[in-house]
Amino acid sequence: MAVRTLKLHKPPALAADAAISIVAPASFALDERVKNGLEALRAHGFTPSLCSNALERGPLYFAGSPQKRIHDLHASFADETTGAVMCLRGGYGSNYLLDRLNLARIAAHPKPFFAYSDLTGVQLYLLDRIGLPAFHGPMAAADFFLEDGVHLESFRAAIEGRPYCVGAAEGLRTLQPGTASGTLYGGCLSILVSLLGTPWEPRTEGKLLFLEDVGAKPYQVDRMLWQLRKAGKLKGLRGIVFGEMLNCTSNGASPSLVEDAILSALDGFKGPIAIGLRSGHVSRQNVTLTFGVEAKLEARKQAWLEILEPAVSPLDQ
Repeated sequence: MAVRTLKLHKPPALAADAAISIVAPASFALDERVKNGLEALRAHGFTPSLCSNALERGPLYFAGSPQKRIHDLHASFADETTGAVMCLRGGYGSNYLLDRLNLARIAAHPKPFFAYSDLTGVQLYLLDRIGLPAFHGPMAAADFFLEDGVHLESFRAAIEGRPYCVGAAEGLRTLQPGTASGTLYGGCLSILVSLLGTPWEPRTEGKLLFLEDVGAKPYQVDRMLWQLRKAGKLKGLRGIVFGEMLNCTSNGASPSLVEDAILSALDGFKGPIAIGLRSGHVSRQNVTLTFGVEAKLEARKQAWLEILEPAVSPLDQ
């Protein structure tokens, strides 16, 4: 298995009736989606509470100034009355928070932090620097607001600390056969690429890598994989799992072009490659993945990804 460079700082498991702090570290969300998302969380037994600046609009496409957004993020971790932190949505803007994050403050109050998309950089930075597992999973106004937006089985397993497995039922299929085990890591492909050459460059090397995106044309996916490869970020990978790659198509081209582009860009890679897992930007039932824990990928006639290690510690500890 891949050697872990930092001991995980696992937060406590989330109680069935836990309070959840809701933050908007990037773009603002539509009011109706916020309302429906909060109602859905309540229907599942949770008590969501909006942080003080979560409904800010502007400047530009941001949910408030960087100062307001980082205030809410720090406050949500420090709040002893809540058990988890969940973003309203992604969008754009959390990169402005990276150099403002108080790592010591967050490490002192570890909690499951649910996000994906633009928040990939923040999640991986917290994982790489303080060992906080990343909960790549549903957000309030991006997934919970939808009737069929959340894969509840993986969500519940992740917050309760139970091993779980996802496969064909969650869209996963084999592109290149094989078996691999290692530390699961990754997120939104375009965000990982955008961090190259910065102090927050992701530490993908040697991992079991998950990559997903939305609306990228096949040649753009090819180009981003080329850039990761030339930057040394695919070095020693145990295996690669791609997401649903929603709307990653070109007009008039075969629907399989993105898969062909992936295999071309990864020519010579010896490990297993799978695709189609509905986690992140998806059409329905967003699967929760926990980055930083050990996992196993089986890519054969059928493919499945098994989460072998809990990302949370038992509540009674």
